[in-house]
Amino acid sequence: MKISLNTAFLSLVVAWSTASIPLASAEEASRVAGDARPFHFNGKVYENQQTFVDHFRCGVRRQDEMRAREMDALFRPADIGIAATGGSINVYFHVIRRGTGVANGDIPTSQINSQISVLNAAYAPTGWSFRLAAVDRTTNTSWFTMGIGTTAERQAKAALRRGGARDLNIYTANLGGGLLGWATFPSSYASNPTDDGVVILFSSVPGGTASPYNLGDTGTHEVGHWMGLFHTFQGGCSGSGDSVADTPAERSPAFGCPTGRNTCPAAGADPIRNFMDYTDDSCMNTFSAGQDTRMDAQYTTYRLNR
Repeated sequence: MKISLNTAFLSLVVAWSTASIPLASAEEASRVAGDARPFHFNGKVYENQQTFVDHFRCGVRRQDEMRAREMDALFRPADIGIAATGGSINVYFHVIRRGTGVANGDIPTSQINSQISVLNAAYAPTGWSFRLAAVDRTTNTSWFTMGIGTTAERQAKAALRRGGARDLNIYTANLGGGLLGWATFPSSYASNPTDDGVVILFSSVPGGTASPYNLGDTGTHEVGHWMGLFHTFQGGCSGSGDSVADTPAERSPAFGCPTGRNTCPAAGADPIRNFMDYTDDSCMNTFSAGQDTRMDAQYTTYRLNR
């Protein structure tokens, strides 16, 4: 049974500092897994691109992930008579900037609308949609470079967050720590509602400069966490790490778009086109049926009646 929900919320992660240092080339960011060459990005040199991706692609808080896994051990969809299998989620969009102009994080309304369109296209097959409820703009140099779990993040969310458990709050800024974004899980809402939401690098929205992560799917990925999904590579080849049966296990995150990659031969080809992997935006295009079911159950249990 489908129900319409006028609400909003979401989660995902990796922020890149783009104000003054050139981004890595698309060629560099598309190298296949296993490349041992040093990787250059934002003026820093990493051991290889896998090291860079493992540390900076998505910044879900470790404590949030651990709590979500603990809750999974007890997880049973709420027995409420009506289960959400789709609906409309209100989105409160918070632009945190250093000043006016796109280079200072002041992304235009056109890019915000494009980000919402990307979310709607990605989630349409699952029955979920997103409605832009409000946009606000805040000039604050400290919040603009906030890192995950910092005082600046807590202050920004305490001041700006709107709505309830059903509503998605998206914050854009020039994130610290080299991250593209981060998000909270549904099961974390009850214990810390102010923290709930998704934070993304301002230049990762459609038309931004964070190539190859500038088509808006950092937002898609993070909202996936906000809806209750883990990474497809969670748990490696054990096959049960993401708590979804129909996403083939993969030993490690994929990047670029390595067609035919198969790191766990018994499980089949890696799900490189899944939104919850780490591939380039242009490579991501799907959620599995099992992920759809999990999102419905997580939203019903932790958000619908809060």
